[in-house]
Amino acid sequence: MAETRGAPAAVEVVYATRDVQESTTVAHEPGLTAQQAVERSGLAERFPEIRARPLVLGVFGARVALGHELAPGDRVEICRPLVRDPRERRRVLAVKKPVRD
Repeated sequence: MAETRGAPAAVEVVYATRDVQESTTVAHEPGLTAQQAVERSGLAERFPEIRARPLVLGVFGARVALGHELAPGDRVEICRPLVRDPRERRRVLAVKKPVRD
């Protein structure tokens, strides 16, 4: 998210389920942490399951600590737990596929 001339600096906070993708912006201020951005976004109130488990966050796909300080334009991603281990899923699919010669 690029800062436009004259617009206040912001960070984006995103959360996605299988059916819904939500994105909101939060004003950036020096020292703003990833956890504070999530709290200010209001997404935890809209999606109660966010508070039902330990918070796992990422910035542009890289996992970060809750206290990670954000830069203007960062995108904070609220991560959901994996339903299935992707490595195990690939193993299962590999067994099901016929081998080609």
